[in-house]
This record gives sequence, structure tokens and C-alpha cells, in this order.
Amino acid sequence: MQYNAKAPYIVETHWQIEEVLDGDSIIICHRFTQMKKEIRLYGLDAPEVKLNRKMMEDEEKSSLPAQLLLQFGLQSLHFVLSVAPPKTVVTIITEQENYYDYWNRQLGYVILPGGECLNDLLLINGYAKATQNYYCGRLAEYQMMNRQAQLNQLGIYSFVKSF
Repeated sequence: MQYNAKAPYIVETHWQIEEVLDGDSIIICHRFTQMKKEIRLYGLDAPEVKLNRKMMEDEEKSSLPAQLLLQFGLQSLHFVLSVAPPKTVVTIITEQENYYDYWNRQLGYVILPGGECLNDLLLINGYAKATQNYYCGRLAEYQMMNRQAQLNQLGIYSFVKSF
């Protein structure tokens, strides 16, 4: 994972995944203080796992039926559960200049015990798409990862050209 040297980062250790909400959001719990918070993954968007307002927007934008998008959302959720199940110890890296999203959730790169970045894994394997809605310093790199997954028809891209 390459970090932009200009952007100061906040690194938080001693967290573990409490719950995987969907393909792009998790609840983490501090291993010592038991404090909990939601982390929204930087630079990507995974399909929803519930019928909600965003699902309706995604349905309109993608021209794919909500029921199909829901299946894709569940695939993305299962992918995250397979690489980062609850109790996985993680490090959260947040860009100081870009700490919260519109909904006041902390944004983050989720680093797994083996050093892999969960954000990267979702994009590389085609279970999320790069988006500027949750901007990050690695957006251009994320767009390339996304395009490669699309061209290789990985993950959700094995069923549709875009979502």
C-alpha cells in the first residue's frame, strides 16, 4: 500500500472487527477500552445488503434490479466475512484531511493482520467499485484496480459489466 507522503495519517491500533455491516462498512471495538465505532472504507462502494434509499438510487443509476443488486451486496458482504471475520484484529489508517464522510462516519483503510488492506482486496477481487463519493488520496490507484477487476471479470464483474 502506497501512501501519499504529503497527507498526514492517523494510525489506530488495537481494534478488532465487531461486526461486518456490508461490503464497505464495519463496526470495530477497541481491545482495551471496549469503545466501538463504525468505519466506512475509503474510496469504494459495495452494493447494499438491504432495500433502502441508497439501493433505490443504485438501481436507478445502474439500471439493474434491486433484487440483483441485493445479491451482489450479499456476495460483497460474504467476501469481507471470508477475509476479515468478526474478532479479526485490524489497524485503521485515516487521512487527517479527510476523516469523516457526509454521514459523520470515520473513513479508513482497514489493515488486516497479514498487512493486506481490506479496501484493496475488495477492489482487486471485484466486490466493490471505486468511487469519488468517499474520496481518498489513493482514488486514482483504486480506479485502476477497479478497471482491472472489470476487465478480468472478477467478483461481481463475472455477472455484469458494471454495477
